[in-house]
Amino acid sequence: MSPQNTLKKYERALASQNWKLVEPLMHKNVCVTFSNGTFKGLDEVRGVFVSNFGSIQDEKYEISNLHWAHISNTEAVCLYDFNWQGVIEGEMCSGGGRGTSVLILEDGQWKIITEHLGPFAS
Repeated sequence: MSPQNTLKKYERALASQNWKLVEPLMHKNVCVTFSNGTFKGLDEVRGVFVSNFGSIQDEKYEISNLHWAHISNTEAVCLYDFNWQGVIEGEMCSGGGRGTSVLILEDGQWKIITEHLGPFAS
């Protein structure tokens, strides 16, 4: 699988809100930065994703405007827009911003080792 296919699979896994589909795409030393903090290692990242999945019902998640800044035989960097919408505490909510994902090839599989999500630049 290519880094492009891995990121597309990741988008679908996030939209499913099922950690069991997300986890195989994450490196064991993954580091994820959201607006509420930076989470290091698979256990911390699992915790924040499962919490997010539990708080947003009927979520729709998508990425667009992908820009592959670097692709080599062992690493890849992609910048993109992300958007989500879903129900939080009975109320329809939505958001989005810019994301950066860094993927590395390990044991023949592309894995996300770093992800940074933030607001759109003003």
